[in-house]
Amino acid sequence: MNKTSTLEPFIEPERYELHEIGGWELDRRQFFRIAGGGVIVALLLGENALAQRPGRGPAAPREVGAWLHVGEDSNVTVYTGKVEIGQNIRTSLTQVVSEELHTPVERIRLVMADTALTPYDAGTFGSSTTPQMASQLRRVAATAREELIGLAADQGKIDRTTLSIKDGKVVGPDGKPSFDFGDLTKGKQLMRVVGADAATTPADKWTTAGTSVPKVDGRAFVTGGHQYASDVKRPGMLIGKVLRPPSFKATLASIKTDDAEKMAGVTVVHDGDFVAVAAPSEHEAQEALDAIQAEWKETPQPSAKELFDYLRKHAGAGGGGGFGRGGDSRGAVEEGMKAADAKLEATYTVAYIAHAPLETRTATAEWDGGKLTVWTGTQRPFGVRGDLARALNVPEDGIHVIAPDMGSGYGGKHTGEAALEAARLAKAAGKPVKVVWTRKEEMTWAYFRPAGVIDVKGGVKKDGVLTAWECHNYNSGGSALATPYDVANRRTEFHSADSPLKQGSYRGLAATANAFVRESHMDDLAQAVGMDPVAFRIKNLKEQRLRAVLEAAADKFGWGKDKPAAGRGFGIACATEKGSYIATCAEVTVDKNRGRIQVERLVCAFDCGAVLNPDHLKNQIEGGAIMALGGALFEHIDFADGKILNAAFADYRVPRFRDAPAVLEVVLVDRKDIASAGAGETPLIATAPAIGNAVFAACGVRLRSLPMDLSHA
Repeated sequence: MNKTSTLEPFIEPERYELHEIGGWELDRRQFFRIAGGGVIVALLLGENALAQRPGRGPAAPREVGAWLHVGEDSNVTVYTGKVEIGQNIRTSLTQVVSEELHTPVERIRLVMADTALTPYDAGTFGSSTTPQMASQLRRVAATAREELIGLAADQGKIDRTTLSIKDGKVVGPDGKPSFDFGDLTKGKQLMRVVGADAATTPADKWTTAGTSVPKVDGRAFVTGGHQYASDVKRPGMLIGKVLRPPSFKATLASIKTDDAEKMAGVTVVHDGDFVAVAAPSEHEAQEALDAIQAEWKETPQPSAKELFDYLRKHAGAGGGGGFGRGGDSRGAVEEGMKAADAKLEATYTVAYIAHAPLETRTATAEWDGGKLTVWTGTQRPFGVRGDLARALNVPEDGIHVIAPDMGSGYGGKHTGEAALEAARLAKAAGKPVKVVWTRKEEMTWAYFRPAGVIDVKGGVKKDGVLTAWECHNYNSGGSALATPYDVANRRTEFHSADSPLKQGSYRGLAATANAFVRESHMDDLAQAVGMDPVAFRIKNLKEQRLRAVLEAAADKFGWGKDKPAAGRGFGIACATEKGSYIATCAEVTVDKNRGRIQVERLVCAFDCGAVLNPDHLKNQIEGGAIMALGGALFEHIDFADGKILNAAFADYRVPRFRDAPAVLEVVLVDRKDIASAGAGETPLIATAPAIGNAVFAACGVRLRSLPMDLSHA
C-alpha cells in the first residue's frame, strides 16, 4: 500500500492523513532544502499518535514533532517549535541532545519557534516543554547517535559494537579509528525516522544533562547583544500606533481622520472600530494619532469594589474557558462534617493581576506580494499564524511567523493582537510596520489573571484526622483545586462566571489561589485541634513526593527548633501542580501599626523529577518565589466603568529590591528515577499561603484576600 503525507515542511495535526498501516513516506526534499546535506533524524506523528474525535478528525498530537540535522561541517542543528521566554529551555534542550549524541554543547544549535522551519507545536505553556520536548529530543538524538555509528561501521568496515561516540566523534575502543561527523555525512542526504525503540541514557548515567552547564549565549544576554522581538528592524520600516477606546466595550460613534491623513508619510487605517496609523517615527505616529477626532459610545460596567459579589451572582454565566479542570468528589461531605470534632468554613478572594512583562507586546509585519512575515513575541507562533490567517483571509501557508526570544510572557502572550495590528497597517502602507504596545496599553488591553471568590470548609477529629473537605472556586479556575490530602469525604468544584475583565492564562493559573485557600485553611484546622502545622499535614498526607518536599523544607528551615521573636512569625505551605511538588517556609516581620509585612526568609524545597540543570532550576525557583511576592502582597488591578485605574508601574505595585527576602534558600529534591517535569509554574504556588500562615503566627490575624493587606484587617 502506498503511504504518503505531504510535509510543508511540517504540518499541523489536523492536516495529517492517517493510514491503516501507519508510517510515512517523507518528502526528503523539504528537509534538505532547509538544512542542507547530511543526516536528518525526524520524530513525526506515528499511526497511534493522534486521538480521533468523532466527526472532527484527529485531535492534537500526543507526541511532539522534532527534527535534528547533522551537517557536512559536523555541526548539529535541532529544530523545535518551542519558544525561549526566559525559562532557559535553549540550554536545557541543548543539554539533553548533547547527552544522547555525546557531542559538546558548543557544537549544537537550536532553531526555535519559526513556523517555516520548525515542526508544529501547540505552544510554550503549561510547564510542558521539559516533559514533552526534552524527552522527544533525547529520542531524536539517540537515533542520530546510532545512525552515525552505523555509518562509521559501514565506512570503515568495522564491527559497530566496537564503536562509540566521544566528544563529537565516532571512535573505536582505543580512540582509533576516528570519524568526524562531517566525514560520515558529506555528500549524503539520509533521512531517518525515530522509532519507538530509541534507547536513551538513564538519568543516573547522565554526564552533561543533570549538570549546571552555563547558559547558552549567556554573554550576549549580559552585554545587551541578545536580540528580542522588540529589537527587530526591517528596511523602510514604519512605526504603528492604534487608537484605543476610552473604555472596554466602547464602540465608535463617529470619527474624523482628515488631519492625520494630510501628514507627510502617514498611513491611516479605518476598518470598523479598528483605527490605526503608521508613520516614519514613533513621534510622528503619535502626532497623527492625536490628530484623529473620535467619539465613542460607552457601556456601564462593574467596578473592582463590587467585583466579588458580581462574580458570585454571575456564576454559571460563562467566562471560565479552559480554567475549569481540577475538581473532584468522593464520599459524603455532610457525613464527614457530622463526624468532625472541629469544623471551620471561610471565604477567600483573589484580585485580578497583570502579567506585567518587561517587554510589552510587540510585532513587526512585512508583506511580499500576498505573503506575510511577522516577527512577534508570542508563546504560540503556530496559533498566531492560524489567527492571522482567519482574520486576514489568507491561507496559512502564506503566513510565516517567527517568535524571537521574549522579554518574559508568564502566560500572558498566547495571543497575537500586536501581530494582527502590524499586519493590517503593513498591508495598507505597503511597507514593513512595527507595533510596540505602551505600558498603559499592555496593562489595559492584554488579559489578566482571573479574579475569584473561593468558599472552603473542613472538618477534623481531635486526633488531627481530616473527616471532610469542601471547596468551591468561582471564576479563578480549577488548577490544583483538588486537595492532595487524604480525606474520605470531599467535594471540590469550579464555577465559571461572567468576568468583567478579559482574563486568561497566567503562570500557575489558579493553582496559586487554590493553594492559598487550602493551605491557609489547613493551618486553621491544625490550630483548631492544637496540632503543629507540619505534623498535621504529614498526618493527612499519603502522597510521598509532596511529603518529601514538605519535610525537606521544614528541615532546612529548622522548623520547630526555635520560636520567633515578637512581631515575627513562621509559616509553611505545600502544593503540587503539573507533575512538580513544592513546599515553602516563610519567616515574616509584621508591623500592624504601619500595616507592613516584610518577608525576611524563604526556604523552598522542590521536586520536578530528574533535574536537567541544577543552577538554572534554582534560578527558576528563586524567580518564581520573588514574582509570587507581588500577587501575595501588592499586585491587584483597580478598575471602574470599563477603565483600568492603575495601568502604570507608578500605580501598579510589583516586587522591588527591598521586598526580596534577605535569605532565599532552595532545596532540590533530585529524583533521577522519575522523568523530568516542568518547573516554570509550580514554584510560585506555595509562597502566598506560607506568608499568610506566617502573618497569622506573628499577629493572630488571618488574611483571606490576595493581595494580603494588613491595613484593612
